[in-house]
Amino acid sequence: MTTFTGVDAVAEFLLALAPSPSRRIVGITGPPGAGKSTIGEQLVRRLPSSALLPMDGYHFTQRRLVELGHRDRMGAPDTFDVDAFLRTLADLRISGGPVFAPSFDRDLEEPVPDALAIQPDLSPVIVEGNYLLYDSGGWEGVREELDLVFFVDVPRPIRLHRLIDRHVRFGKSPDAAEAWAFGSDEDNARLIEATSFRADHVIRLD
Repeated sequence: MTTFTGVDAVAEFLLALAPSPSRRIVGITGPPGAGKSTIGEQLVRRLPSSALLPMDGYHFTQRRLVELGHRDRMGAPDTFDVDAFLRTLADLRISGGPVFAPSFDRDLEEPVPDALAIQPDLSPVIVEGNYLLYDSGGWEGVREELDLVFFVDVPRPIRLHRLIDRHVRFGKSPDAAEAWAFGSDEDNARLIEATSFRADHVIRLD
């Protein structure tokens, strides 16, 4: 397991890999607030002919979360449509045409169906999300769909500060943002951090 200390080093590593006969799918995972989305976006800018698939688009709708009684746990493993996520990953392997995937509207906190179209000539596909290495509740099938996975390691105080700031930006009061970051988000972070040993490499950011 190699530890990388910046996005440039990760991009150079991926560019140096031997050509793959099929589309390469690379996972970026880590706890909430680790910076996965930013890393994914930066990698796609550095890697020609690449694409980004965020896992957030597979959140259940607000209506479905309320039906399940999970609205106050949004972001936990069972608040995502893991079966749909797995179907998309499988399609990325076999489809000869574009693969359509949902995005996520943070203002509305709702998935947006078929907002992304990943063309067949794009590789690698950078998949970023919390539970790529989780091994329960249906998530155990995700790891085998990924060629390699990077785990993002960020000091907890920095991660929590980012989370609180993000929650405030998207409409929560400072008190509510702090409660969510130290509550639901931190519960999920502990689950995710326990999966880090399954990663191929670590991205360590200070």
